[in-house]
Amino acid sequence: MPAEWEPHSATWLGWPHNVTDWPGKFQPIPWVYAEIVRNLARGERVEIIVNNAAAEQRARDVLHKAHALSDNVRFHRWPTNRGWARDFSPLFVRRPGSPKNEVAPPSSRLKGSSSQETSVAGQGGDFPGKHTLATVNFRFNAWAKYPDWELDQAAADRIVEFTRVPPFKPVAEMSGKLTPLVLEGGSIDVNGRGTLITTEECLLSSIQARNPGLSRDQLERAFADWLGATHVIWLGRGIAGDDTHGHVDDITRFVHPTTVVTAIETNTQDANHAPLRQNLEILRKAADQDGHRLNVIELPMPAPIYFRGRRLPASYANFYIANAVVLAPVFNDPNDRLALNLLAELFPGRRITPISCGDLIWGLGAIHCMTQQQPAP
Repeated sequence: MPAEWEPHSATWLGWPHNVTDWPGKFQPIPWVYAEIVRNLARGERVEIIVNNAAAEQRARDVLHKAHALSDNVRFHRWPTNRGWARDFSPLFVRRPGSPKNEVAPPSSRLKGSSSQETSVAGQGGDFPGKHTLATVNFRFNAWAKYPDWELDQAAADRIVEFTRVPPFKPVAEMSGKLTPLVLEGGSIDVNGRGTLITTEECLLSSIQARNPGLSRDQLERAFADWLGATHVIWLGRGIAGDDTHGHVDDITRFVHPTTVVTAIETNTQDANHAPLRQNLEILRKAADQDGHRLNVIELPMPAPIYFRGRRLPASYANFYIANAVVLAPVFNDPNDRLALNLLAELFPGRRITPISCGDLIWGLGAIHCMTQQQPAP
């Protein structure tokens, strides 16, 4: 799986429509999306998923008023439940340069697969034509929390069909049978060289269990088989208020094959202080796939944000690395400037663009949660 900073051909996102994601605060949300689209479209195509023709027209009206419509913006009329593209979209993997190191997973993992999957993997990953990309379409089940997810999963299938690259549908053995493997894009981060970071809270906890009964070893084998990630770094917990129960994209992100930024809370009385400190210590002892120690950079946290008595998962780590820009969440907080300056140092070739997320975060997600990159072939 390529790193996020590698060249994109497009960014996918789902246009907001589910008012229950932002109860009482939905009105400003499309305008936040418009600002994100406007900046993304300067450097890559933006693929926007809308529910229907009427929803597309509403999105076009907002984008037109925000000067965000361009030839780089394209719409797809596919209904979704919520539209957090990071988590329901397929992931993309790239064929390594050597024919001896194919993307395809071992054929033994494909018993019971559909005829399409078998025909692809049965060739040992030697896909017909000159495909350099494949999609890895994990199952999505709304973070093992909400009952409505079927439309989001169907939208992921449509992305696979639209991109016309070879598909994989990962499976794992659970209770003696092969079962579709559940994984959200926000639960992992990769360096594009074979190392993956995730959290125990999200993938190993019995709370919101995505794959009940699946062991750490089985998950690590799945990461190797389906994403080419042969080395896994396990952090502990995510941040307070996180509806996903521990997504890593709110706490720790690769910014270079050997460098990570990780969120730190300096207030010892804050609920995030201890778990983020523990994650920092794990990273300081961690190495990449080649045994090299990581360069660990501390990223501040904004002051706690509450709405209607609930703490929200505000974090500067939920940035998105696009071709021309890094879209950075800001929260009208003194630490906004520190976070922006740090990202500017880390990405000197990209424009660091702050996106006001004070309203967006009421949906319990921010910029990285709503976007999914499609790597360039």
